Amino acid sequence: MVKFVECTNCHTTLQLPSGAQSIRCAICCATVSTDTIELRKTFRLKSYMNNYFPMLHGRASPTAGQKIQPPPAFGRKRALIIGITYKNTKDELQGCINAKCMKFLLVNRFKFPQEAVLMLTEEERDPHRIPTIRNIRYAIYWLMQGVKAGDSLVFHFSGHGLHETLCPLDYEKKGMIVDDELNATLVRPLPRGAKLHAIIDACHSGTMLDLPYLCRMDRTGQYVWEDHRPRSGAWKGTSGGEAISFSGCDDHQKSADTDSLAKVMSTGAMPFSFIQAIERGQGTTYGSILNAIRSSIRNSDSDLGSKIASSLLTMLTTGRSSSGFGMRQEPQLTADKPFDVYTKKFSI
Repeated sequence: MVKFVECTNCHTTLQLPSGAQSIRCAICCATVSTDTIELRKTFRLKSYMNNYFPMLHGRASPTAGQKIQPPPAFGRKRALIIGITYKNTKDELQGCINAKCMKFLLVNRFKFPQEAVLMLTEEERDPHRIPTIRNIRYAIYWLMQGVKAGDSLVFHFSGHGLHETLCPLDYEKKGMIVDDELNATLVRPLPRGAKLHAIIDACHSGTMLDLPYLCRMDRTGQYVWEDHRPRSGAWKGTSGGEAISFSGCDDHQKSADTDSLAKVMSTGAMPFSFIQAIERGQGTTYGSILNAIRSSIRNSDSDLGSKIASSLLTMLTTGRSSSGFGMRQEPQLTADKPFDVYTKKFSI
């Protein structure tokens, strides 16, 4: 049996630890106590999740004729894929294409059940699956709920990013999601035996999950780990699980630095390179994936944007990726603990 409370400050639904009388909200850092809020009715988690989205949006049941069924909360493999286009703005992207290609890869190559992949894009008809900040937070809650040893989770974001933040569809009005929040909600809850892979396609995304170790290529051409733990001593790792994140550029790489960066990030260089590496059999180890992504991104092409978009569409229609593309952009790998990237087998 599971007990839930609602944060009195930001109204996020929180799972109360067994025997605890209060809990700190990871979203707004407010302390929620059973002395200040009525404890919600106790019920089984699976039953709760079947009605999760309509309840959180203030409705006791789905609207007439609309059956809202998020994927089941439990399973060996589970993924959250977010693709944002910011349609009809000056910063419009190809996020929905990237999201569809990532789902294609997870379902067809890594055998993720269709019902265990939750998609948030502007093309969704379900209003609770539009990638607003509120829906993204609820979707992260769904992804992490009930995680246990043996589970393999994937978090993919394709959209705009600013320094240490991801930009939801409504970020100009509702704000952004900072790396501290992503670490608190995606990384720290991971129990021993569980695994999370993040693939982040956004500018300034090098350490977006705020993981303590960053892998870079040194002057000799070897990958080495750098310690990025904060001087404050705050722990940014997991609760025993494994968290690994791929991203397409460094934290300090700005779209203003080069026109190519903005152009590539808008058409999905990172997810395309990642998918292409897997499809070509270059995903044996983490090191081989990094090398393949690095090589793909560095193979310059005069018509970069249209080539990537065309290749992504080819992936969706034929199940095969086409030739490479590139720019001067360094793929990043971060993790909760260092490991040998040349020998560690890649698996999702």
